[in-house]
Amino acid sequence: MTAVEKIEEQLASLRIAKRSTLREERAYVLDIDVSKPAHSESSRFVAVSCSNKSIRVYNRETLNFLREYSSRPGILNGVRFAHTCDSIVFSACSDGTVKCWDIRLATEKAVQIFRGYPSNVFISFDINCSDLILCAGTEKVEQDTFLVFWDARGITNCAGAAKEPLGVYSESHNDDITKICFHPIEPNLVVSGSTDGLVNVFDINKDNEEDALVSTCNSDSSVSFIGWSGKDYKQVYCMTHDEGFCWWDIAQLDTEEPITLLHVLDVREAICAENDSLCYLVGGLYHEKADKLFLIGGTSTGNIHLIGCGTDGLSLVGTLCGGHSATVRSFCWNLTDECLLTGGEDAQLLLWKPGAVERSFAKKASLKIASSVQKRVRVHNSSLKSRKK
Repeated sequence: MTAVEKIEEQLASLRIAKRSTLREERAYVLDIDVSKPAHSESSRFVAVSCSNKSIRVYNRETLNFLREYSSRPGILNGVRFAHTCDSIVFSACSDGTVKCWDIRLATEKAVQIFRGYPSNVFISFDINCSDLILCAGTEKVEQDTFLVFWDARGITNCAGAAKEPLGVYSESHNDDITKICFHPIEPNLVVSGSTDGLVNVFDINKDNEEDALVSTCNSDSSVSFIGWSGKDYKQVYCMTHDEGFCWWDIAQLDTEEPITLLHVLDVREAICAENDSLCYLVGGLYHEKADKLFLIGGTSTGNIHLIGCGTDGLSLVGTLCGGHSATVRSFCWNLTDECLLTGGEDAQLLLWKPGAVERSFAKKASLKIASSVQKRVRVHNSSLKSRKK
């Protein structure tokens, strides 16, 4: 059995190990991150971004609830842990700030606030692998859309007044910047995706935006997810709001070889699942050990499809059933202990492990409410349809 086949078998054998207890105020789980383990221990915390405009923190092993942070009336978008301190968590806010909390402290108050410019509404963000630079993307306001950068040093000291930006990129996108993702091992590289269809790679060590722009790839649709893959992470991929998939090899930029590895207009039509067709994509994960990219998609009833990617196309690896009872909106793959966390519109956070046996008898609850993020995606979809006409 090859390494890839072994990993595919392992992914297909994922079973529910834990479910989080449902909170009184139920909310969609829209984004998930796990704390980065110190000294190769396993991660201790899980943080999720919810449709009730809050961030919730759980114990990683037990999924017991620990903390909740909100920024009302602002809407929090996304959640990320710092890489060098597993108790520091960030989220971008629609009030033009990125906020940072320390879960060791009893206070719900942010310990650091990164301020944008007056008109900024942040809907995406990321922090680089060395915790030195923070970047957030804005909604389009009038004709302007920005990538805003801050110096993030000092966050582990939990001190300091609000931080002002180092600067902005304003020329490379002309619509909402939906996703930002720093390179996993190169702290100066960042990729951004937008509803304008463009996926841009920047080298932020360069002096200005024009020189910093390493490549521009066009997905021909509104970008919903982006990531890095391949050996040394020299590839970039994206998913779109109409369930398309694009995959590019940035290493081929200076060669005669084409940089497009795969472009699938509609993944739903490319994947055949018996009696349980794919309805949507959630995101992607690159598995280092197998040197293989996988996509995660799902059904309206909560089943999760794991899809393998190759330059010859996509193939269904396995389906995870019996977990969620509604659309799955988020996931996080934990490479350290080969487990998967998923969150959905049923307000559940689930931990999946290979061959696990569920010991909890928490009843699956269905939850059907329209979140602000879902409404925003609907707007993007309708604008796409009108553009296609």
